[in-house]
Amino acid sequence: MFNIFRKKEETKKDDNHPSIMAVACLLIHSAKIDENYTIKEKKIIKDAIIEMGAGAEGIDKIIDIAEEKEKDSNQILDFTKEIKNISVDDKKIIIEALWDIIYSDENADMYETNLMRRLSGLLYLDPKNVGDIKEKVRQKKI
Repeated sequence: MFNIFRKKEETKKDDNHPSIMAVACLLIHSAKIDENYTIKEKKIIKDAIIEMGAGAEGIDKIIDIAEEKEKDSNQILDFTKEIKNISVDDKKIIIEALWDIIYSDENADMYETNLMRRLSGLLYLDPKNVGDIKEKVRQKKI
């Protein structure tokens, strides 16, 4: 009778789900912000999107579409409005992927750190949690 109390089944998100596409666009935007979009960053993006529930078989198509959407967009608000309502756990996956992308070249420039400050507010995340994730990623890179 009250299905809200039953544990929901884990379901794969549709590859065309708006939040999957928005996440892909946001991650690509962060990878391009230093004007050096690498294969290593693209792999991080693919792994994060798969971890969030996208199918591995359609990941290249998602990336291609997201690259076009990101290129045609002029602000991150286009992407964050879809993402701000997803689960905190998924947001943490996104933040970790963002820091992985930023530190993939072992350097965080002022544009990248500014982007992360803005995103923590736009995604309604505690700056301390974002900082903890940043430190975790930095420690992995050392």
